[in-house]
Amino acid sequence: MTIRLKNTLIPGIFAILVVLIPTILIKLGVIDAYIAQIITMGGVNAILAISVNTITGWTGQLSLGQAGFMAIGAYTTIVFTVDLGIPLPVSIAFASVITAFFGWLIGFPTLKLTGDYLAIVTLGFGEIIRVILINIKAVSGGANGRRFTTLFALYPWVSFLCVTGVLVMGVIFLQNFMRSSYGRAILAVREDEIAANSNGIGVFQYKMVGFVTAAFVAGIGGGLYAAVIGFIKPDIASFNKSIDYLIFVVLGGMGSITGSILAAYILTYLQELLRFLRDYRLIIYPLILIVVMLYRPQGLLGMKELSFVRLYTRMWKFFTRLKKTNLQTHKDYNNLNKK
Repeated sequence: MTIRLKNTLIPGIFAILVVLIPTILIKLGVIDAYIAQIITMGGVNAILAISVNTITGWTGQLSLGQAGFMAIGAYTTIVFTVDLGIPLPVSIAFASVITAFFGWLIGFPTLKLTGDYLAIVTLGFGEIIRVILINIKAVSGGANGRRFTTLFALYPWVSFLCVTGVLVMGVIFLQNFMRSSYGRAILAVREDEIAANSNGIGVFQYKMVGFVTAAFVAGIGGGLYAAVIGFIKPDIASFNKSIDYLIFVVLGGMGSITGSILAAYILTYLQELLRFLRDYRLIIYPLILIVVMLYRPQGLLGMKELSFVRLYTRMWKFFTRLKKTNLQTHKDYNNLNKK
């Protein structure tokens, strides 16, 4: 097997198994609807964590307004689907493009700022979106929110299949994007803006590419969130939501897609596991952050990625070595019996 074929085939097979096996188990009732809902929400949170990681981990800009982009994607999806009668997949696609446009619009005045200033401006953007949504009751339903019933709520396996499928395709797209010349330029800007600029890389341009990409992914996550939950309120654009997604990235490792996904699934399940603590479970996130900052500030994976090709290679070598050992032991045993 050639290296190129191995690098394509092994992750592809793993991705198909990750999507299809749980879907079949959910449809057969082996995994109940409650667990399926948790896993599906883990997938939605993973998409939103990737969105934050795109702007924070890859471009090195601290954004605290990703929940605002998520809210735009969620409400736009509802408007397109319910009010205009557009099919849900098309609505989510349109909503993500509109969210990317808002990212481009906000990016012009904000990306010239850095550090704390950028964080404050994006935080303000999220709060502006929340207040606007509260006051445009005809679109958002006001503070009471808006209900949104789809097949996702009726069939848990459809919900899981769609969310996980989108997550897998998003990971494939972003991984290939970051290996391209655009992705490498974005990483160069993250490492040293002055050095990147001196080598002819347009710092503002590539920051904008990262920011718009992050907004696009957040729009997809918002549309899927609305479809899975079936009810949304303007509070989804709050500062607390943005912090939740930032925590996923910090725990998983800034710059690591698989790290953010792993952290999103772990914390989503942990939140449900500790539901019996009621509001006290909200203390868990700060405690986790404190422990991570003290003992592993780079996060679970740092800037590394889980490599299924590397895992397959190691397992293959292990079983090959084990087989050789067993054959040698059997051969020595036969020689001993002959003597």
